[in-house]
Amino acid sequence: MKIVLLGEPMGLFMANETGAISEVKTFTASIAGAEYNVAVGLARLGHTPAYCTRLGFDPMGEKILNGLRQNGISTDLVMQAEGELTGLMMKSSTQKGDPDIAYYRKGSAASKISPHDIDGLDLYGCERLHVTGIFPAVSESALSATRRLISRAQALGIPYSFDPNLRPQLWTDKGQMVQILNSLAQGAETVLPGIGEGKQLTGQDSPEGIADFYHAMGVKNVVVKLGADGAFYSEKDGAKGVSPGFPVEKIVDTVGAGDGFAAGVVSALAEGETLEQAAFRGNVIGAVQITHKSDNEGLPTRQRLSEIILAGKV
Repeated sequence: MKIVLLGEPMGLFMANETGAISEVKTFTASIAGAEYNVAVGLARLGHTPAYCTRLGFDPMGEKILNGLRQNGISTDLVMQAEGELTGLMMKSSTQKGDPDIAYYRKGSAASKISPHDIDGLDLYGCERLHVTGIFPAVSESALSATRRLISRAQALGIPYSFDPNLRPQLWTDKGQMVQILNSLAQGAETVLPGIGEGKQLTGQDSPEGIADFYHAMGVKNVVVKLGADGAFYSEKDGAKGVSPGFPVEKIVDTVGAGDGFAAGVVSALAEGETLEQAAFRGNVIGAVQITHKSDNEGLPTRQRLSEIILAGKV
């Protein structure tokens, strides 16, 4: 199935030793970005992700293009801009908790994407759309472009999933963040908040309350990530329950877990699986991802996924 993703893939420099980013001497170059990670996950499961973004004609832009192609991700919706730079980020290495992140993306090529760019895209054959709350926070034009792509998808009857993926540091005002992200969630078929994100966005303290908030907006499916406890899934006027967390023997890096989860849920729904089955697959892939250092290195193929599920742990 052809699934469109909109976002900003960035160059990633991962620290090779622990400590403050400013003190680290060597880094490993890779590619990052929530939507990129989801696209990699979908491709490895046999789907055809198409990444919509804007890159510079620079070495990092070329690295990202090569990475997309090598991972089986369509570049048909990628635009390039002369004289503009591709965004990048740096990530510390840590043995405990989340790593420190430094972004260098202000004024990047992707941040200048416009609704006009979206109008020029050929969406023929696209069957699903996945967006996150990260890219709309990058710039006013990125927000407008996101709204336009959602509008075009709705006009074509293409369902979309929305992962809030809160990045408060990208927003100038928390109230604005909440208002905009909830407005983007309103027309979605599926919303995928973490429990902490859901509390911030809805003011509700429980997974059930968070789900009810979005159902009242008209959202069909809500899956609330509960970390090690798994995920609460709720279908409007349908099935509800908790899919337990998948056992993990050793956590290496938590970054990318939510993206792996999204790849699992979106791929399962695209294949006609139930919401419960989708939440289970999301839990498994999220668990697999946190046993690897890279943001997307651990995302499994379909065969590997089957082997892990059969083993009952990762």
